Amino acid sequence: MNITVVGAGIVGSAIAYELASRGASVRLIDSRGVARGATRASAGILAPQIEGHIPELRKLAACSLAMYDDFIRRVERDSRRTIEYKRNGTLQVALDDQEAAVLAGDAQALARDGVEHTLLDRESARRLAPSLSARVTSALLVPSHGYVAASPLTEAIVDAARARGVRLITSAVRSIEGASATARVVTDDGIIDSDVVVVASGSWSVPSRPSAGPPVKPIRGQLVQLRCDDALTTHVIWGQACYLVPWSDGTVLVGATVEDVGFDERPTAEGVRKLLSAAIGLVPSLERAQFEEVRVGFRPKSVDELPIVGRSETMPSVFYAMGHYRNGVLLAPLTAALMADLVLEDKERAELALVRPGRLANA
Repeated sequence: MNITVVGAGIVGSAIAYELASRGASVRLIDSRGVARGATRASAGILAPQIEGHIPELRKLAACSLAMYDDFIRRVERDSRRTIEYKRNGTLQVALDDQEAAVLAGDAQALARDGVEHTLLDRESARRLAPSLSARVTSALLVPSHGYVAASPLTEAIVDAARARGVRLITSAVRSIEGASATARVVTDDGIIDSDVVVVASGSWSVPSRPSAGPPVKPIRGQLVQLRCDDALTTHVIWGQACYLVPWSDGTVLVGATVEDVGFDERPTAEGVRKLLSAAIGLVPSLERAQFEEVRVGFRPKSVDELPIVGRSETMPSVFYAMGHYRNGVLLAPLTAALMADLVLEDKERAELALVRPGRLANA
């Protein structure tokens, strides 16, 4: 089967890789190149029990996280790259009694669901992470969580996909047509005809006409990169106003703002100030950290904050894989498997029922 995947962020790249791994002939097209959209500004946190704020999302995220070890092994093998990937746990931190009460409720929910966790008091939390503020009142450790370096992972996925025969094309997509048995992508450099087109271009998803595609809204996220000489922690730290991801090279990612500003890609002093203030509130030693850069990306948000994955309701040769919002990195392995099953085998896994495009027909 001949397939064109539009969008070379982590979701589109993972789909192209999975399709090619199963024998399809695949083109991967993106006007900006690899990992230049939301993926570039992602901290790569893998935390279903935090990000899964509704049951459906939590189910999808937990399923995808369970696939991650094998996914990383495959990508590293086929790309011949080593990817920074750690399942070292998240540490949610409370800085007052109100936040502590929320953490206690979260711990009870995890206990009901059978998820391994530990609710720590002030002393235990600071023994585990001495860099935490003296204001900490409690912390919730979920050891199954972790992080992955999102952009390097995406670049490795594309290398792995190329090793499987995927062709990468850098060109702007102007329209997509899929009402007939053949799908067509019109680009600045010509027309590409395929058996199937998969639209996975996030906030830049292009329907065949302005009103044809499912609703996706760009939400700007700013993320700050610092360099810290002091030992921070081995865990991802999650507070009410920011999160901190310590990488093995001494950098710390601080994220992320959530801003409904359309396609304004400019970083702001206000966004950076809020992130730095929140980060220093959690870990005071970050006041001495070096500022390296601010990154900006647009997270594609659907109306119900669940991904949109499946066949178009109006174009039988077009499939959607978009609307992953803040969880594209976490959901990439599952999305790739769902799409490959559906496109190549007409097989629908149970998780697909939660994310079909048709649910948003009246949105």
